[in-house]
Amino acid sequence: MTMRPFILGLGLVHGLTAASMAVAGTHEEDVEKILQKVPLVDGHNDVPWAVRKRADGDLSAIPLGEGTANLDPPMHTDIPRLREGMAGAEFWSVYVPASMDGPEAVQTTLEQIDLVHQMVAMYPDDFALALTADDVRRIHKQGKIASMIGMEGGHSIGSSLPVLRQMYAVGARYMTLTHWKTHDWADAATDAPQHDGLSDFGFEVVAEMNRLGMLVDLSHVSAATMHDALDHSRAPVIFSHSGAQAINSHPRNVPDDVLVRLKDNGGVVMVDFLPAYVSEEVWEHGNTRKAEMARLEGQYLGDPAGLEAAQAAWNEANPGPMSTLAQVVDHIDHIRDVAGIDHIGVGTDFDGMWSAPVGLEDVSKVPALFVALLEQGYTKQEVAKIAGLNILRVMEQAETVAE
Repeated sequence: MTMRPFILGLGLVHGLTAASMAVAGTHEEDVEKILQKVPLVDGHNDVPWAVRKRADGDLSAIPLGEGTANLDPPMHTDIPRLREGMAGAEFWSVYVPASMDGPEAVQTTLEQIDLVHQMVAMYPDDFALALTADDVRRIHKQGKIASMIGMEGGHSIGSSLPVLRQMYAVGARYMTLTHWKTHDWADAATDAPQHDGLSDFGFEVVAEMNRLGMLVDLSHVSAATMHDALDHSRAPVIFSHSGAQAINSHPRNVPDDVLVRLKDNGGVVMVDFLPAYVSEEVWEHGNTRKAEMARLEGQYLGDPAGLEAAQAAWNEANPGPMSTLAQVVDHIDHIRDVAGIDHIGVGTDFDGMWSAPVGLEDVSKVPALFVALLEQGYTKQEVAKIAGLNILRVMEQAETVAE
C-alpha cells in the first residue's frame, strides 16, 4: 500500500520546491519500507473504553471494520485507517476509571479484556492476539495487526496478587501501576501522595510482574513511584503513553532524572499524542479554562441558561491553542538527548482524548511522525527502533527475566 495520499493531505509539502518534494517523497517511501519490515507498535489505544462508553460494550454497534470517522463524535481508530497507517501492533488499553475499586474494578477490567478478545474474534483477517514479542513479529509477517492487552491502573487488581496472575493468564501484558488517583499501594502523578512512591505491597506487585513477564508501566505514576519501581524492577520498564517533562511540565510527563535511569534499566518512553501532555500552551489554556468555568458556575448559581451563555461566550473569545506534530518531535528529541535512541517508542493515546496534534489526527497519520524524523536527520535504523524495535526488545527482556 502507499501512504502518499495521507502524507500529501497533511499539507507538509505545500509551497515546497520540486527538489524538496522529491526528498519528502523519498522519506515517505523509506518509512513505508521500514514499516513493512518492522512492526509499528502503539503502546496505548483506548478503543475498548470507547466501545464501552459509546455502545455499552456492544462491539457490533461500532463500525470498526467500515470506519468510525463519521460517528458523533468521531473516533480516531478503525481498521481501514489502521491499515492506511501501517499499524503493526496495538496495545489495546483495558482502562477502567480510578473511581472504581475492589470487585467492581476487577470485574470491569475483565469485561474490557473480554472486549479485546471479541475484537480479535470478530475481525480475524485483521487482528490476532499477541502474547510475546515473537507473536508480534509472526502476526506482522502474516499481514495482520498484533493485538495486545494493557491494563491501565493498579486498582484493576483489587490489591490481589492472585488477581494479577489471572489477568496475565487471560492476556494482559502490561499494567500501569496507577491511573489518575493514588490507590492502596502506589502514588499517582496527579493526586496527593500516600506512600512516598510504592508501599511494601507495591514492591511485591513489581516483583510478581517481573516473575510473570508482565511489563511494569510507569505512565500516570508519581516521580517517587517511578524511582521506586526502577529501584526494584529486574526487567525494563515502560511508559506506555508519556512525554518529556522538560518539554512540557505536566506532571504526567517524565522528569529528566528518571529518563537518565532508563539507560541502565533498558526501558522505553512511548511518546504520547494527547495535546495537554504534548504542549505546555494547551495544558495552561486548559487550566485557565477550568478555573473560569468554575468561577462562572459560582456567578450564575440558579441560572443555568445564563451559565451556558457565559461559558459559550468565554470559549468563543478564548479559543485554545493546538498541539502539533513538531511538538511531538520535540519530546522525542529530548528523550533521545537524555536517555538515548534505544529508549523511545510511540504510545498515541488515540480514542482516549478528544483532539489530537495537527498532523497526527488519527491512526492513519502515525507514519507522518517518522517522515518528520527522517527529515530532521534521524537515520532509518533509528526510526525503526522508535517504531517498534525498542519495545520489542523490552518485551523480550521481560520474557527472559520471567524465564
